[in-house]
Amino acid sequence: MTTKLNHRDCQNFAAIDVSKGICHLTKNIVLADTEQCENCAPLRKCSGCKQFSATKDVIEMGVCGASKMDPKFFAYPDMVATTCEMYQSH
Repeated sequence: MTTKLNHRDCQNFAAIDVSKGICHLTKNIVLADTEQCENCAPLRKCSGCKQFSATKDVIEMGVCGASKMDPKFFAYPDMVATTCEMYQSH
């Protein structure tokens, strides 16, 4: 299964507001929810981490298994994990 990525899912996208941003590569203003271009560099997100788990009942919320806190902290699949030191890609 392939996941459709949008401009907002790219490392080169810098948000201006909720609906648009600037592409760092082209310097053009792009709509956040339009399909990515051929230069898309996907962002690391919790959903792509081996440590992330979610129940089938509540897929929009999960838990970070790498958390050292007790209880483990909540995370959501679309959370950006660019600075996460515990991130492990699938």
